[in-house]
Amino acid sequence: MKPFTYQRAGELRDALAGAAGTPNAKFISGGTNLLDLMKLEIERPAHLIDINHLPFNAIEETAEGGLRIGAQVRNSTLAADPRIRSNYPVLAQALLAGASAQIRNKASTGGNLLQRTRCYYFYDRNMPCNKRKPGSGCAALHGFNRMHAVLGSSDACIAVHPSDMAVAMTVLDASVETMDTEGVTRQIPIGDLHRLPGTTPDIETQLKLGEMITAVILPPVQPGRQLYRKVRDRASYAFALVSVAAIVHVAGDTIAGARFALGGVAAKPWRVPEAEAILLGEKVSTEMFERAADIALANAIGRGGNDFKIPLAKRTIQQALAAASQRG
Repeated sequence: MKPFTYQRAGELRDALAGAAGTPNAKFISGGTNLLDLMKLEIERPAHLIDINHLPFNAIEETAEGGLRIGAQVRNSTLAADPRIRSNYPVLAQALLAGASAQIRNKASTGGNLLQRTRCYYFYDRNMPCNKRKPGSGCAALHGFNRMHAVLGSSDACIAVHPSDMAVAMTVLDASVETMDTEGVTRQIPIGDLHRLPGTTPDIETQLKLGEMITAVILPPVQPGRQLYRKVRDRASYAFALVSVAAIVHVAGDTIAGARFALGGVAAKPWRVPEAEAILLGEKVSTEMFERAADIALANAIGRGGNDFKIPLAKRTIQQALAAASQRG
């Protein structure tokens, strides 16, 4: 691990000043991903700003009827909150499907959204990786790419985003609240937070240098049954091969609302609005769910080892939509 300076920020202004005044500074909260990357010298910050003591650890009800989740709220705390369990069960299920209990006790809401890919080649400094070292190439393109993206990838990068929580927040239409080093705040729709790789896979989010996530805003609960399905190689502590967060509202025998987001298939949680739209006003049927799944994966591209993800994603969408459309 490379030497670095350390700052424990007691006030927000101190944290922002530290980020503004020191090149290559990083905020650290739970550190469950950042410290691993520092040990491997993939991340080499010159200055760490500990933000654990900032007042961002509350879950508050908003005037609009939603929830404001502080960036320091731990994943286990969020999953156990009774308002999340009753009104946003898809989020609670996604959180409990991610990582181990020990990691969930430490990982924060903001850090979960900013965790980096688990691509094997990103972690292996002996291999080319455009995300780790721009211009060096992508070893995954023709390597062992079983875990990699089938949607939104490029010839520069086929890594996926690993967060389960982000997939659930995407189907809920959450937004991310941030503050930059000048103290200016903004809200970013979570669907816009993460970038597709294009020719610059090393730039992963819309955040500016030194900009901090302070909270996530959940809108008021929407009608419909919510669920999260995660397909992985073993029953626990494994990243998704494919995941689906779904919300389906059935009135009578007609679909009055349908939303779903995919994980494990792209560099960001993936939604296809046209696949959701074709379900509106239709009767609940296997044929309609198959059609929605086909549209959602219409632009998917396999790279050999990950070809299986395309039919797997279709089947998982169909299963999730069918389960979410059931009464009870």
